[in-house]
Amino acid sequence: MISSIKRFLIGRPLKSNELGEQKLNKTKALAILSSDALSSVAYGPEQILIVLVTIGAAAFWYSIPIAIGVLILLTALILSYRQIIFAYPHGGGAYVVSKNNLGVNAGLIAGGSLLVDYILTVAVSVSAGTDAITSAFPNLHDFNVEIAIIFVVFITILNLRGVTESASVLAYPVYLFVLALFILIGVGLYKILTGGVAPELHTPIGTPVAGISLFILLRAFASGSSALTGVEAISNAIPNFKDPAPNNASKTLMAMGALLAILFSGIVYLAYYYGISPRAEVTVVSQIAEETFGRNFMYFFIQGTTALILILAANTGYSAFPLLAVNLAKDKFIPRMFLSRGDRLGYSNGIIILGITSILLIVAFHAETEHLIPLYAVGVFIPFTLSQTGMILKWIREKPQGWLPKLVINSIGALISFIVTIMFFLTKFTQVWSILVFLPIIIFIFYRIKNHYDAVGDQLRITTCEPAVPIEGNVIIVPVAGITHVVENSINYAKSLSPNQIIAVYVAFERQNEHIFEEKWKKWQPDVRLVTLHSHYRSIIQPLTKFVDTVEHKASEANYRVTVVIPQFIPKRSWENILHNQSSLLIRSFLLFRRNVIVTTVPYHLKK
Repeated sequence: MISSIKRFLIGRPLKSNELGEQKLNKTKALAILSSDALSSVAYGPEQILIVLVTIGAAAFWYSIPIAIGVLILLTALILSYRQIIFAYPHGGGAYVVSKNNLGVNAGLIAGGSLLVDYILTVAVSVSAGTDAITSAFPNLHDFNVEIAIIFVVFITILNLRGVTESASVLAYPVYLFVLALFILIGVGLYKILTGGVAPELHTPIGTPVAGISLFILLRAFASGSSALTGVEAISNAIPNFKDPAPNNASKTLMAMGALLAILFSGIVYLAYYYGISPRAEVTVVSQIAEETFGRNFMYFFIQGTTALILILAANTGYSAFPLLAVNLAKDKFIPRMFLSRGDRLGYSNGIIILGITSILLIVAFHAETEHLIPLYAVGVFIPFTLSQTGMILKWIREKPQGWLPKLVINSIGALISFIVTIMFFLTKFTQVWSILVFLPIIIFIFYRIKNHYDAVGDQLRITTCEPAVPIEGNVIIVPVAGITHVVENSINYAKSLSPNQIIAVYVAFERQNEHIFEEKWKKWQPDVRLVTLHSHYRSIIQPLTKFVDTVEHKASEANYRVTVVIPQFIPKRSWENILHNQSSLLIRSFLLFRRNVIVTTVPYHLKK
């Protein structure tokens, strides 16, 4: 039944040689990997105005030069990540660049920041999209958490079905959003050019504004730079592209940068010209759409596609998180299970872990994750800064042909990213301080995992580990609960291994039962030694493990091994297991951690 449900939700398993069919073309990759960056157009311009409104509406004209600064940073980042794509064509992005050029610690800071950031991407995006839906349908507001969880589960299942299948479904809403904003910007600019918008609504560019300062402008610039979250995803996901992967990834990155620049510039300019002020209950995009079209079909079309892309921005996390986890797992900093491909050839463990952690975050913050947006942004700009700095060192060290323009691009990107990161810490420390706590913890965990894998490898390697002690013989212990076919099956198996060294062990709770069982055993298996143990506290585990330890201690002196053969019957139907005590599983779980004790289970399958 479980297998049937899995097949229905995820689809048939794919053969390993079908991996090439799961690669993305540029059209699908642009949709699935750009949704996070493009969705930030819905809130990035608004973040600039939220800072400027503290000075007054007269300061809104500063949004134009601030937007130009954001575009310069975007250009530097796009060109830089294009260079990273060709320099590191196997993916990994900021983690690989930082590790190779700045050292392991810098790489782990970048990798840890991005792992957490992708979890925040899912939680924040889905929560924001849910808010947009419940704003349109206020009766659903009390179910924000439940709706958000349903969306996360849906996107998780869609990604478990495979990269191409999820891209096929999710591409349509992304391109509809781009179309909707192009129409909005185009109609808005037409109205401005034809005099349909009164010029008195906005303050002319260059108007002196009292109270403005460089700190305020940098703060607005840092807030507006939150629109650039997600631009690194393509460099992480190069292995998902069809061949030639680096070329296709590069073209997709440039297309994403161009779209993001056009949409961001258009929304900022319309907001300025319309004199839009940020309001808690209505987004800037909503106000622009209402001023341009009124509350008609186009207004609701724009609002609907905006809500959709805010939710689907989470899919960027599902595309990039598993591939980043693969690179960390290859270096043994996170569990190796992240290297395993699932039935549909995706890295399903990474997808599932991302879904679960995102749901936990949504539940913990009741799907109200607005105050996580600064943490979400700073979690991206730390890797931005590190990757740009790493590329600077790479060009200085290697000096390939044409390296000077590349050095300039990376230097500009590193400087601006560093300024944005510092501004986040200076202006929103109360919201981002936790990154200073969890990053060291994450890096500590990375090193603990790495040390574990190194220690395991050192102990398992034949050339370095201690020589194995020869085994002279075997003492077999068979825990028995009665005289049954299950016990008989296990005793016969034990006799095939070591017929003269078998000890049957019976744990009795009552003295009377102990004597009765001994008499029955003598008649049934007179050639097998029986040891009865009395349990004063009605526990099987404690007296049995104590007996095994005693036998093991004596056996080890003679280079003997102790093997515990555990009888277990298997019901015909899996659900019937809950009707039984599962004592055999408990015994096994306790004994597995005993040194020099071998544990084996002898199953007896029931037929009805």
